[in-house]
Amino acid sequence: MTIFEPLFLLLALATIAALATAGVRAASGNLPGAARMLRRLALGMAAYFTVVIAVSALSPRRFYRVGDTQCFDDWCIAVVEVQQLETPPAAIQQVSLKLSNRARGTPMGEKGTVVFLTDAQGRRYDPLPDAVPLDVRLLPGESIVATRRFAIAADARDLGLVYTHEGGFPIGWLIIGEGGWFSKPPLVRLN
Repeated sequence: MTIFEPLFLLLALATIAALATAGVRAASGNLPGAARMLRRLALGMAAYFTVVIAVSALSPRRFYRVGDTQCFDDWCIAVVEVQQLETPPAAIQQVSLKLSNRARGTPMGEKGTVVFLTDAQGRRYDPLPDAVPLDVRLLPGESIVATRRFAIAADARDLGLVYTHEGGFPIGWLIIGEGGWFSKPPLVRLN
């Protein structure tokens, strides 16, 4: 957790309080006071989102190595092994992922989790169907290994694995430094 996550929660609560206060002022007939409150709220939100977008645009892509752990709250994923399986006419890249829950008392799962490979040419390789889903709920302290196989082009070079979330509400777009707007998701270099 970074300092920006609690800041976002604090600002969300302040926004709710400001909207409620503006509503009470408007209901009691103080329309100029309600309008002033909403104007200040809009300016504050514009300033906050300017910072979110600027950080997103200026932050470099994060790179990881095999064995490095990436965590989203207390749910973590790490590439632990990479194997090249030759099965002509295509090449198969097999990646073993360690999924773990570092929470102390709560089962965790991560909905919308996807992994895919990219190469130097920017091509995306989605995994072949597999048995262990990545959104499995893990007990506190539990970890499992999930294997993903990818059919890659014969000329694929500089492979990297991307772990990201797809579908659902993109909450990371609202938090400073969590990616989103313009930044590319982190990449695990496999070669």
